[in-house]
Amino acid sequence: MPHTLAAVATPWWKGAVVYQIYPRSFCDTDGDGVGDLEGVRRHLDHLSRLGVDAVWFSPFFPSPMADFGYDVSDYCDIDPLFGTLDDFRRLLDDAHERGIRVLLDWVPNHTSDRHPWFVESRSSRDNPKRDWYVWRDEPSNHWQASFGGDAWTYDARTEQWYLHSFLPEQPDLDWRNPDVVAAMHETLRFWLDMGVDGFRIDVVHGLAKDPDMPDGAEEHRGLLADFVTMDADEVHPLLRDLRRLADSYPGDRMLVGEVYILDTRRVAPYYGNGDELHLAFNFRPLHARWDARAWRRQIEIAGEAFDPIDAWPVWVLSNHDVPRHRTRYGGSESRARVAAVLLLTLRGTAFLYAGEELGLEDAKVPKRRVVDPGGRDGCRAPIPWDASGTHGWGVTDAWLPWPPDPRHRNVERLAVDEHSILHLYRRLLVARAASDALRLGSLKCVDAPDGVVAYERRSGADRRRVVLNFETSPAKLDPGRGWVVDVATDGEGEGDAFSGLLAGDTGVVLRPV
Repeated sequence: MPHTLAAVATPWWKGAVVYQIYPRSFCDTDGDGVGDLEGVRRHLDHLSRLGVDAVWFSPFFPSPMADFGYDVSDYCDIDPLFGTLDDFRRLLDDAHERGIRVLLDWVPNHTSDRHPWFVESRSSRDNPKRDWYVWRDEPSNHWQASFGGDAWTYDARTEQWYLHSFLPEQPDLDWRNPDVVAAMHETLRFWLDMGVDGFRIDVVHGLAKDPDMPDGAEEHRGLLADFVTMDADEVHPLLRDLRRLADSYPGDRMLVGEVYILDTRRVAPYYGNGDELHLAFNFRPLHARWDARAWRRQIEIAGEAFDPIDAWPVWVLSNHDVPRHRTRYGGSESRARVAAVLLLTLRGTAFLYAGEELGLEDAKVPKRRVVDPGGRDGCRAPIPWDASGTHGWGVTDAWLPWPPDPRHRNVERLAVDEHSILHLYRRLLVARAASDALRLGSLKCVDAPDGVVAYERRSGADRRRVVLNFETSPAKLDPGRGWVVDVATDGEGEGDAFSGLLAGDTGVVLRPV
C-alpha cells in the first residue's frame, strides 16, 4: 500500500507544539506545596484539549535542589519530592494513550556534588573516578561561573581545584573520558527503554571545553553564551554519538539542545549534517524587544542560518529561566495574544511554557520568599487551576507565591470563557493541526505597513497568511481579495472576509476562500 510523503518522511517533532512543564509548579497532590508527577497526570486532559503534541519535563531526578533539580544525584530515578518510578510509568502510559509524547530534561554537563560519582572522585587523587571530573593543581584560567564567582573551587581534602560552570555544588563532568561517555549513554538508555520519546539536553554546547582552557576575551562573562568556556569544536563528535544512540530506537526519538548562544549562525552547526541534534533552541528572539522591525529581523536571521542547511527552527518565547513574555512585553494581555499567534505560526517547532495559555505574568516574589540562586522565581510561580483559595493545590501557600490575579486567571475560569486567551490558544492549535502550511510549509515575509509583521506560509496548494500589529494604533493594509479570517486574537470576524483593518495589538491568521 503506498504511503504519503508526510507519513514516511515527516517526523512527529517537525511542526509539533511542545509544552514545557516545570514539575514543582504544575500541581501538588500530596499537600507539601510542591508540584508532583501525579499532579501532572491528573491534568493531562487539559493538555489534550489544548492540543499539544508533546510535553517536556524539567528535571525530576533525585537532587539536593541547590539548583532545583539541575544538580542531579541519580539520573535513573525520581526524587521522592515528585513521586516514584511507578508514578512516572503511569504518567507516561496515560500521556501516550492521549497521543502526547514525553521528553525529559537531561543534564549531562555536570552532576550534583553529592552524586556517587563525584563523591568517589573527590575521595582521593588516585580514585578510578578522579578523572571523570575536571581537576587541576591550580586554576588554569580565570573562567567565571554562570551564577557568578570563580568557576573553580578548592577541595581541601585532595588539595586540587575542580571546575564548575554553575554552582560549586554542580561539578562539571569531563566528557573527554570515554568512561563518562559510556556511563551517560547508559542513563539515556534507561529512559529510552522505558518508552520516553526524547530529551531536552541542558547546556549541550558546554559538554566539551577547549582542552587548552584558554582565558581569552569573553563575550558574555559569567553567562552560558561565553564562547571561551562553551562551544568548542570537540562537542560535535559527542553529539553525533548521542544522535546515533537516539536513532537506534524506534519511534522517532528526538534530541533538542539548549544551545545558549546568542548568535543564531553559531547555533546552526549543532544540527550537523542532519546527524547531530534534531532541534536546537534559538535563544536570540528571547532578547528581542516587542517591535515589528526587530521581529522581522529575527525571522530573517533564522531563515538565513537554518534554511541553507535544511535545519528545522525552534521558536520559544518563555521558559523557566527568563521572565514570562507577557511580563517582558509590558503586561498587556492583548499583546500576549499577538505573541501567541506569532509563536504558533512561525516556521518551526513551537515550545510553550506552562501558563502561557493562561496569559500568566511573573509572580511578585518578596525577598523573604526568594529561593533561586539565579533570580528566576517569578516565572516559576505555581499554576492556578481554579478560583478557590488553594487554586487546586490543596494548600493556600505553595512553594512560591501565586502569579497575579489567580482567582480570575486560572484554568477552570478561563475554560468556560470562550473569549479567553486559553480559547485563543486552543483555536490556534486546531488551525495549526489542520494546515500543512502552518505546520510544515515555507515562510515568506510580505509587505506590510510600519509596525506590522506579515508573512505567508505555503505547502503545496495550502496557504495561510499571518498579519500582526505590534503597535497600539490601528493599521490598514491591502492583502488582496479572497482572504477569510481563520483565527483572530480578539475572536472578532472569524469566518468572515478580512477587511484589511487591524486594531492595535491584534493579529489574524487568514486562509484563502
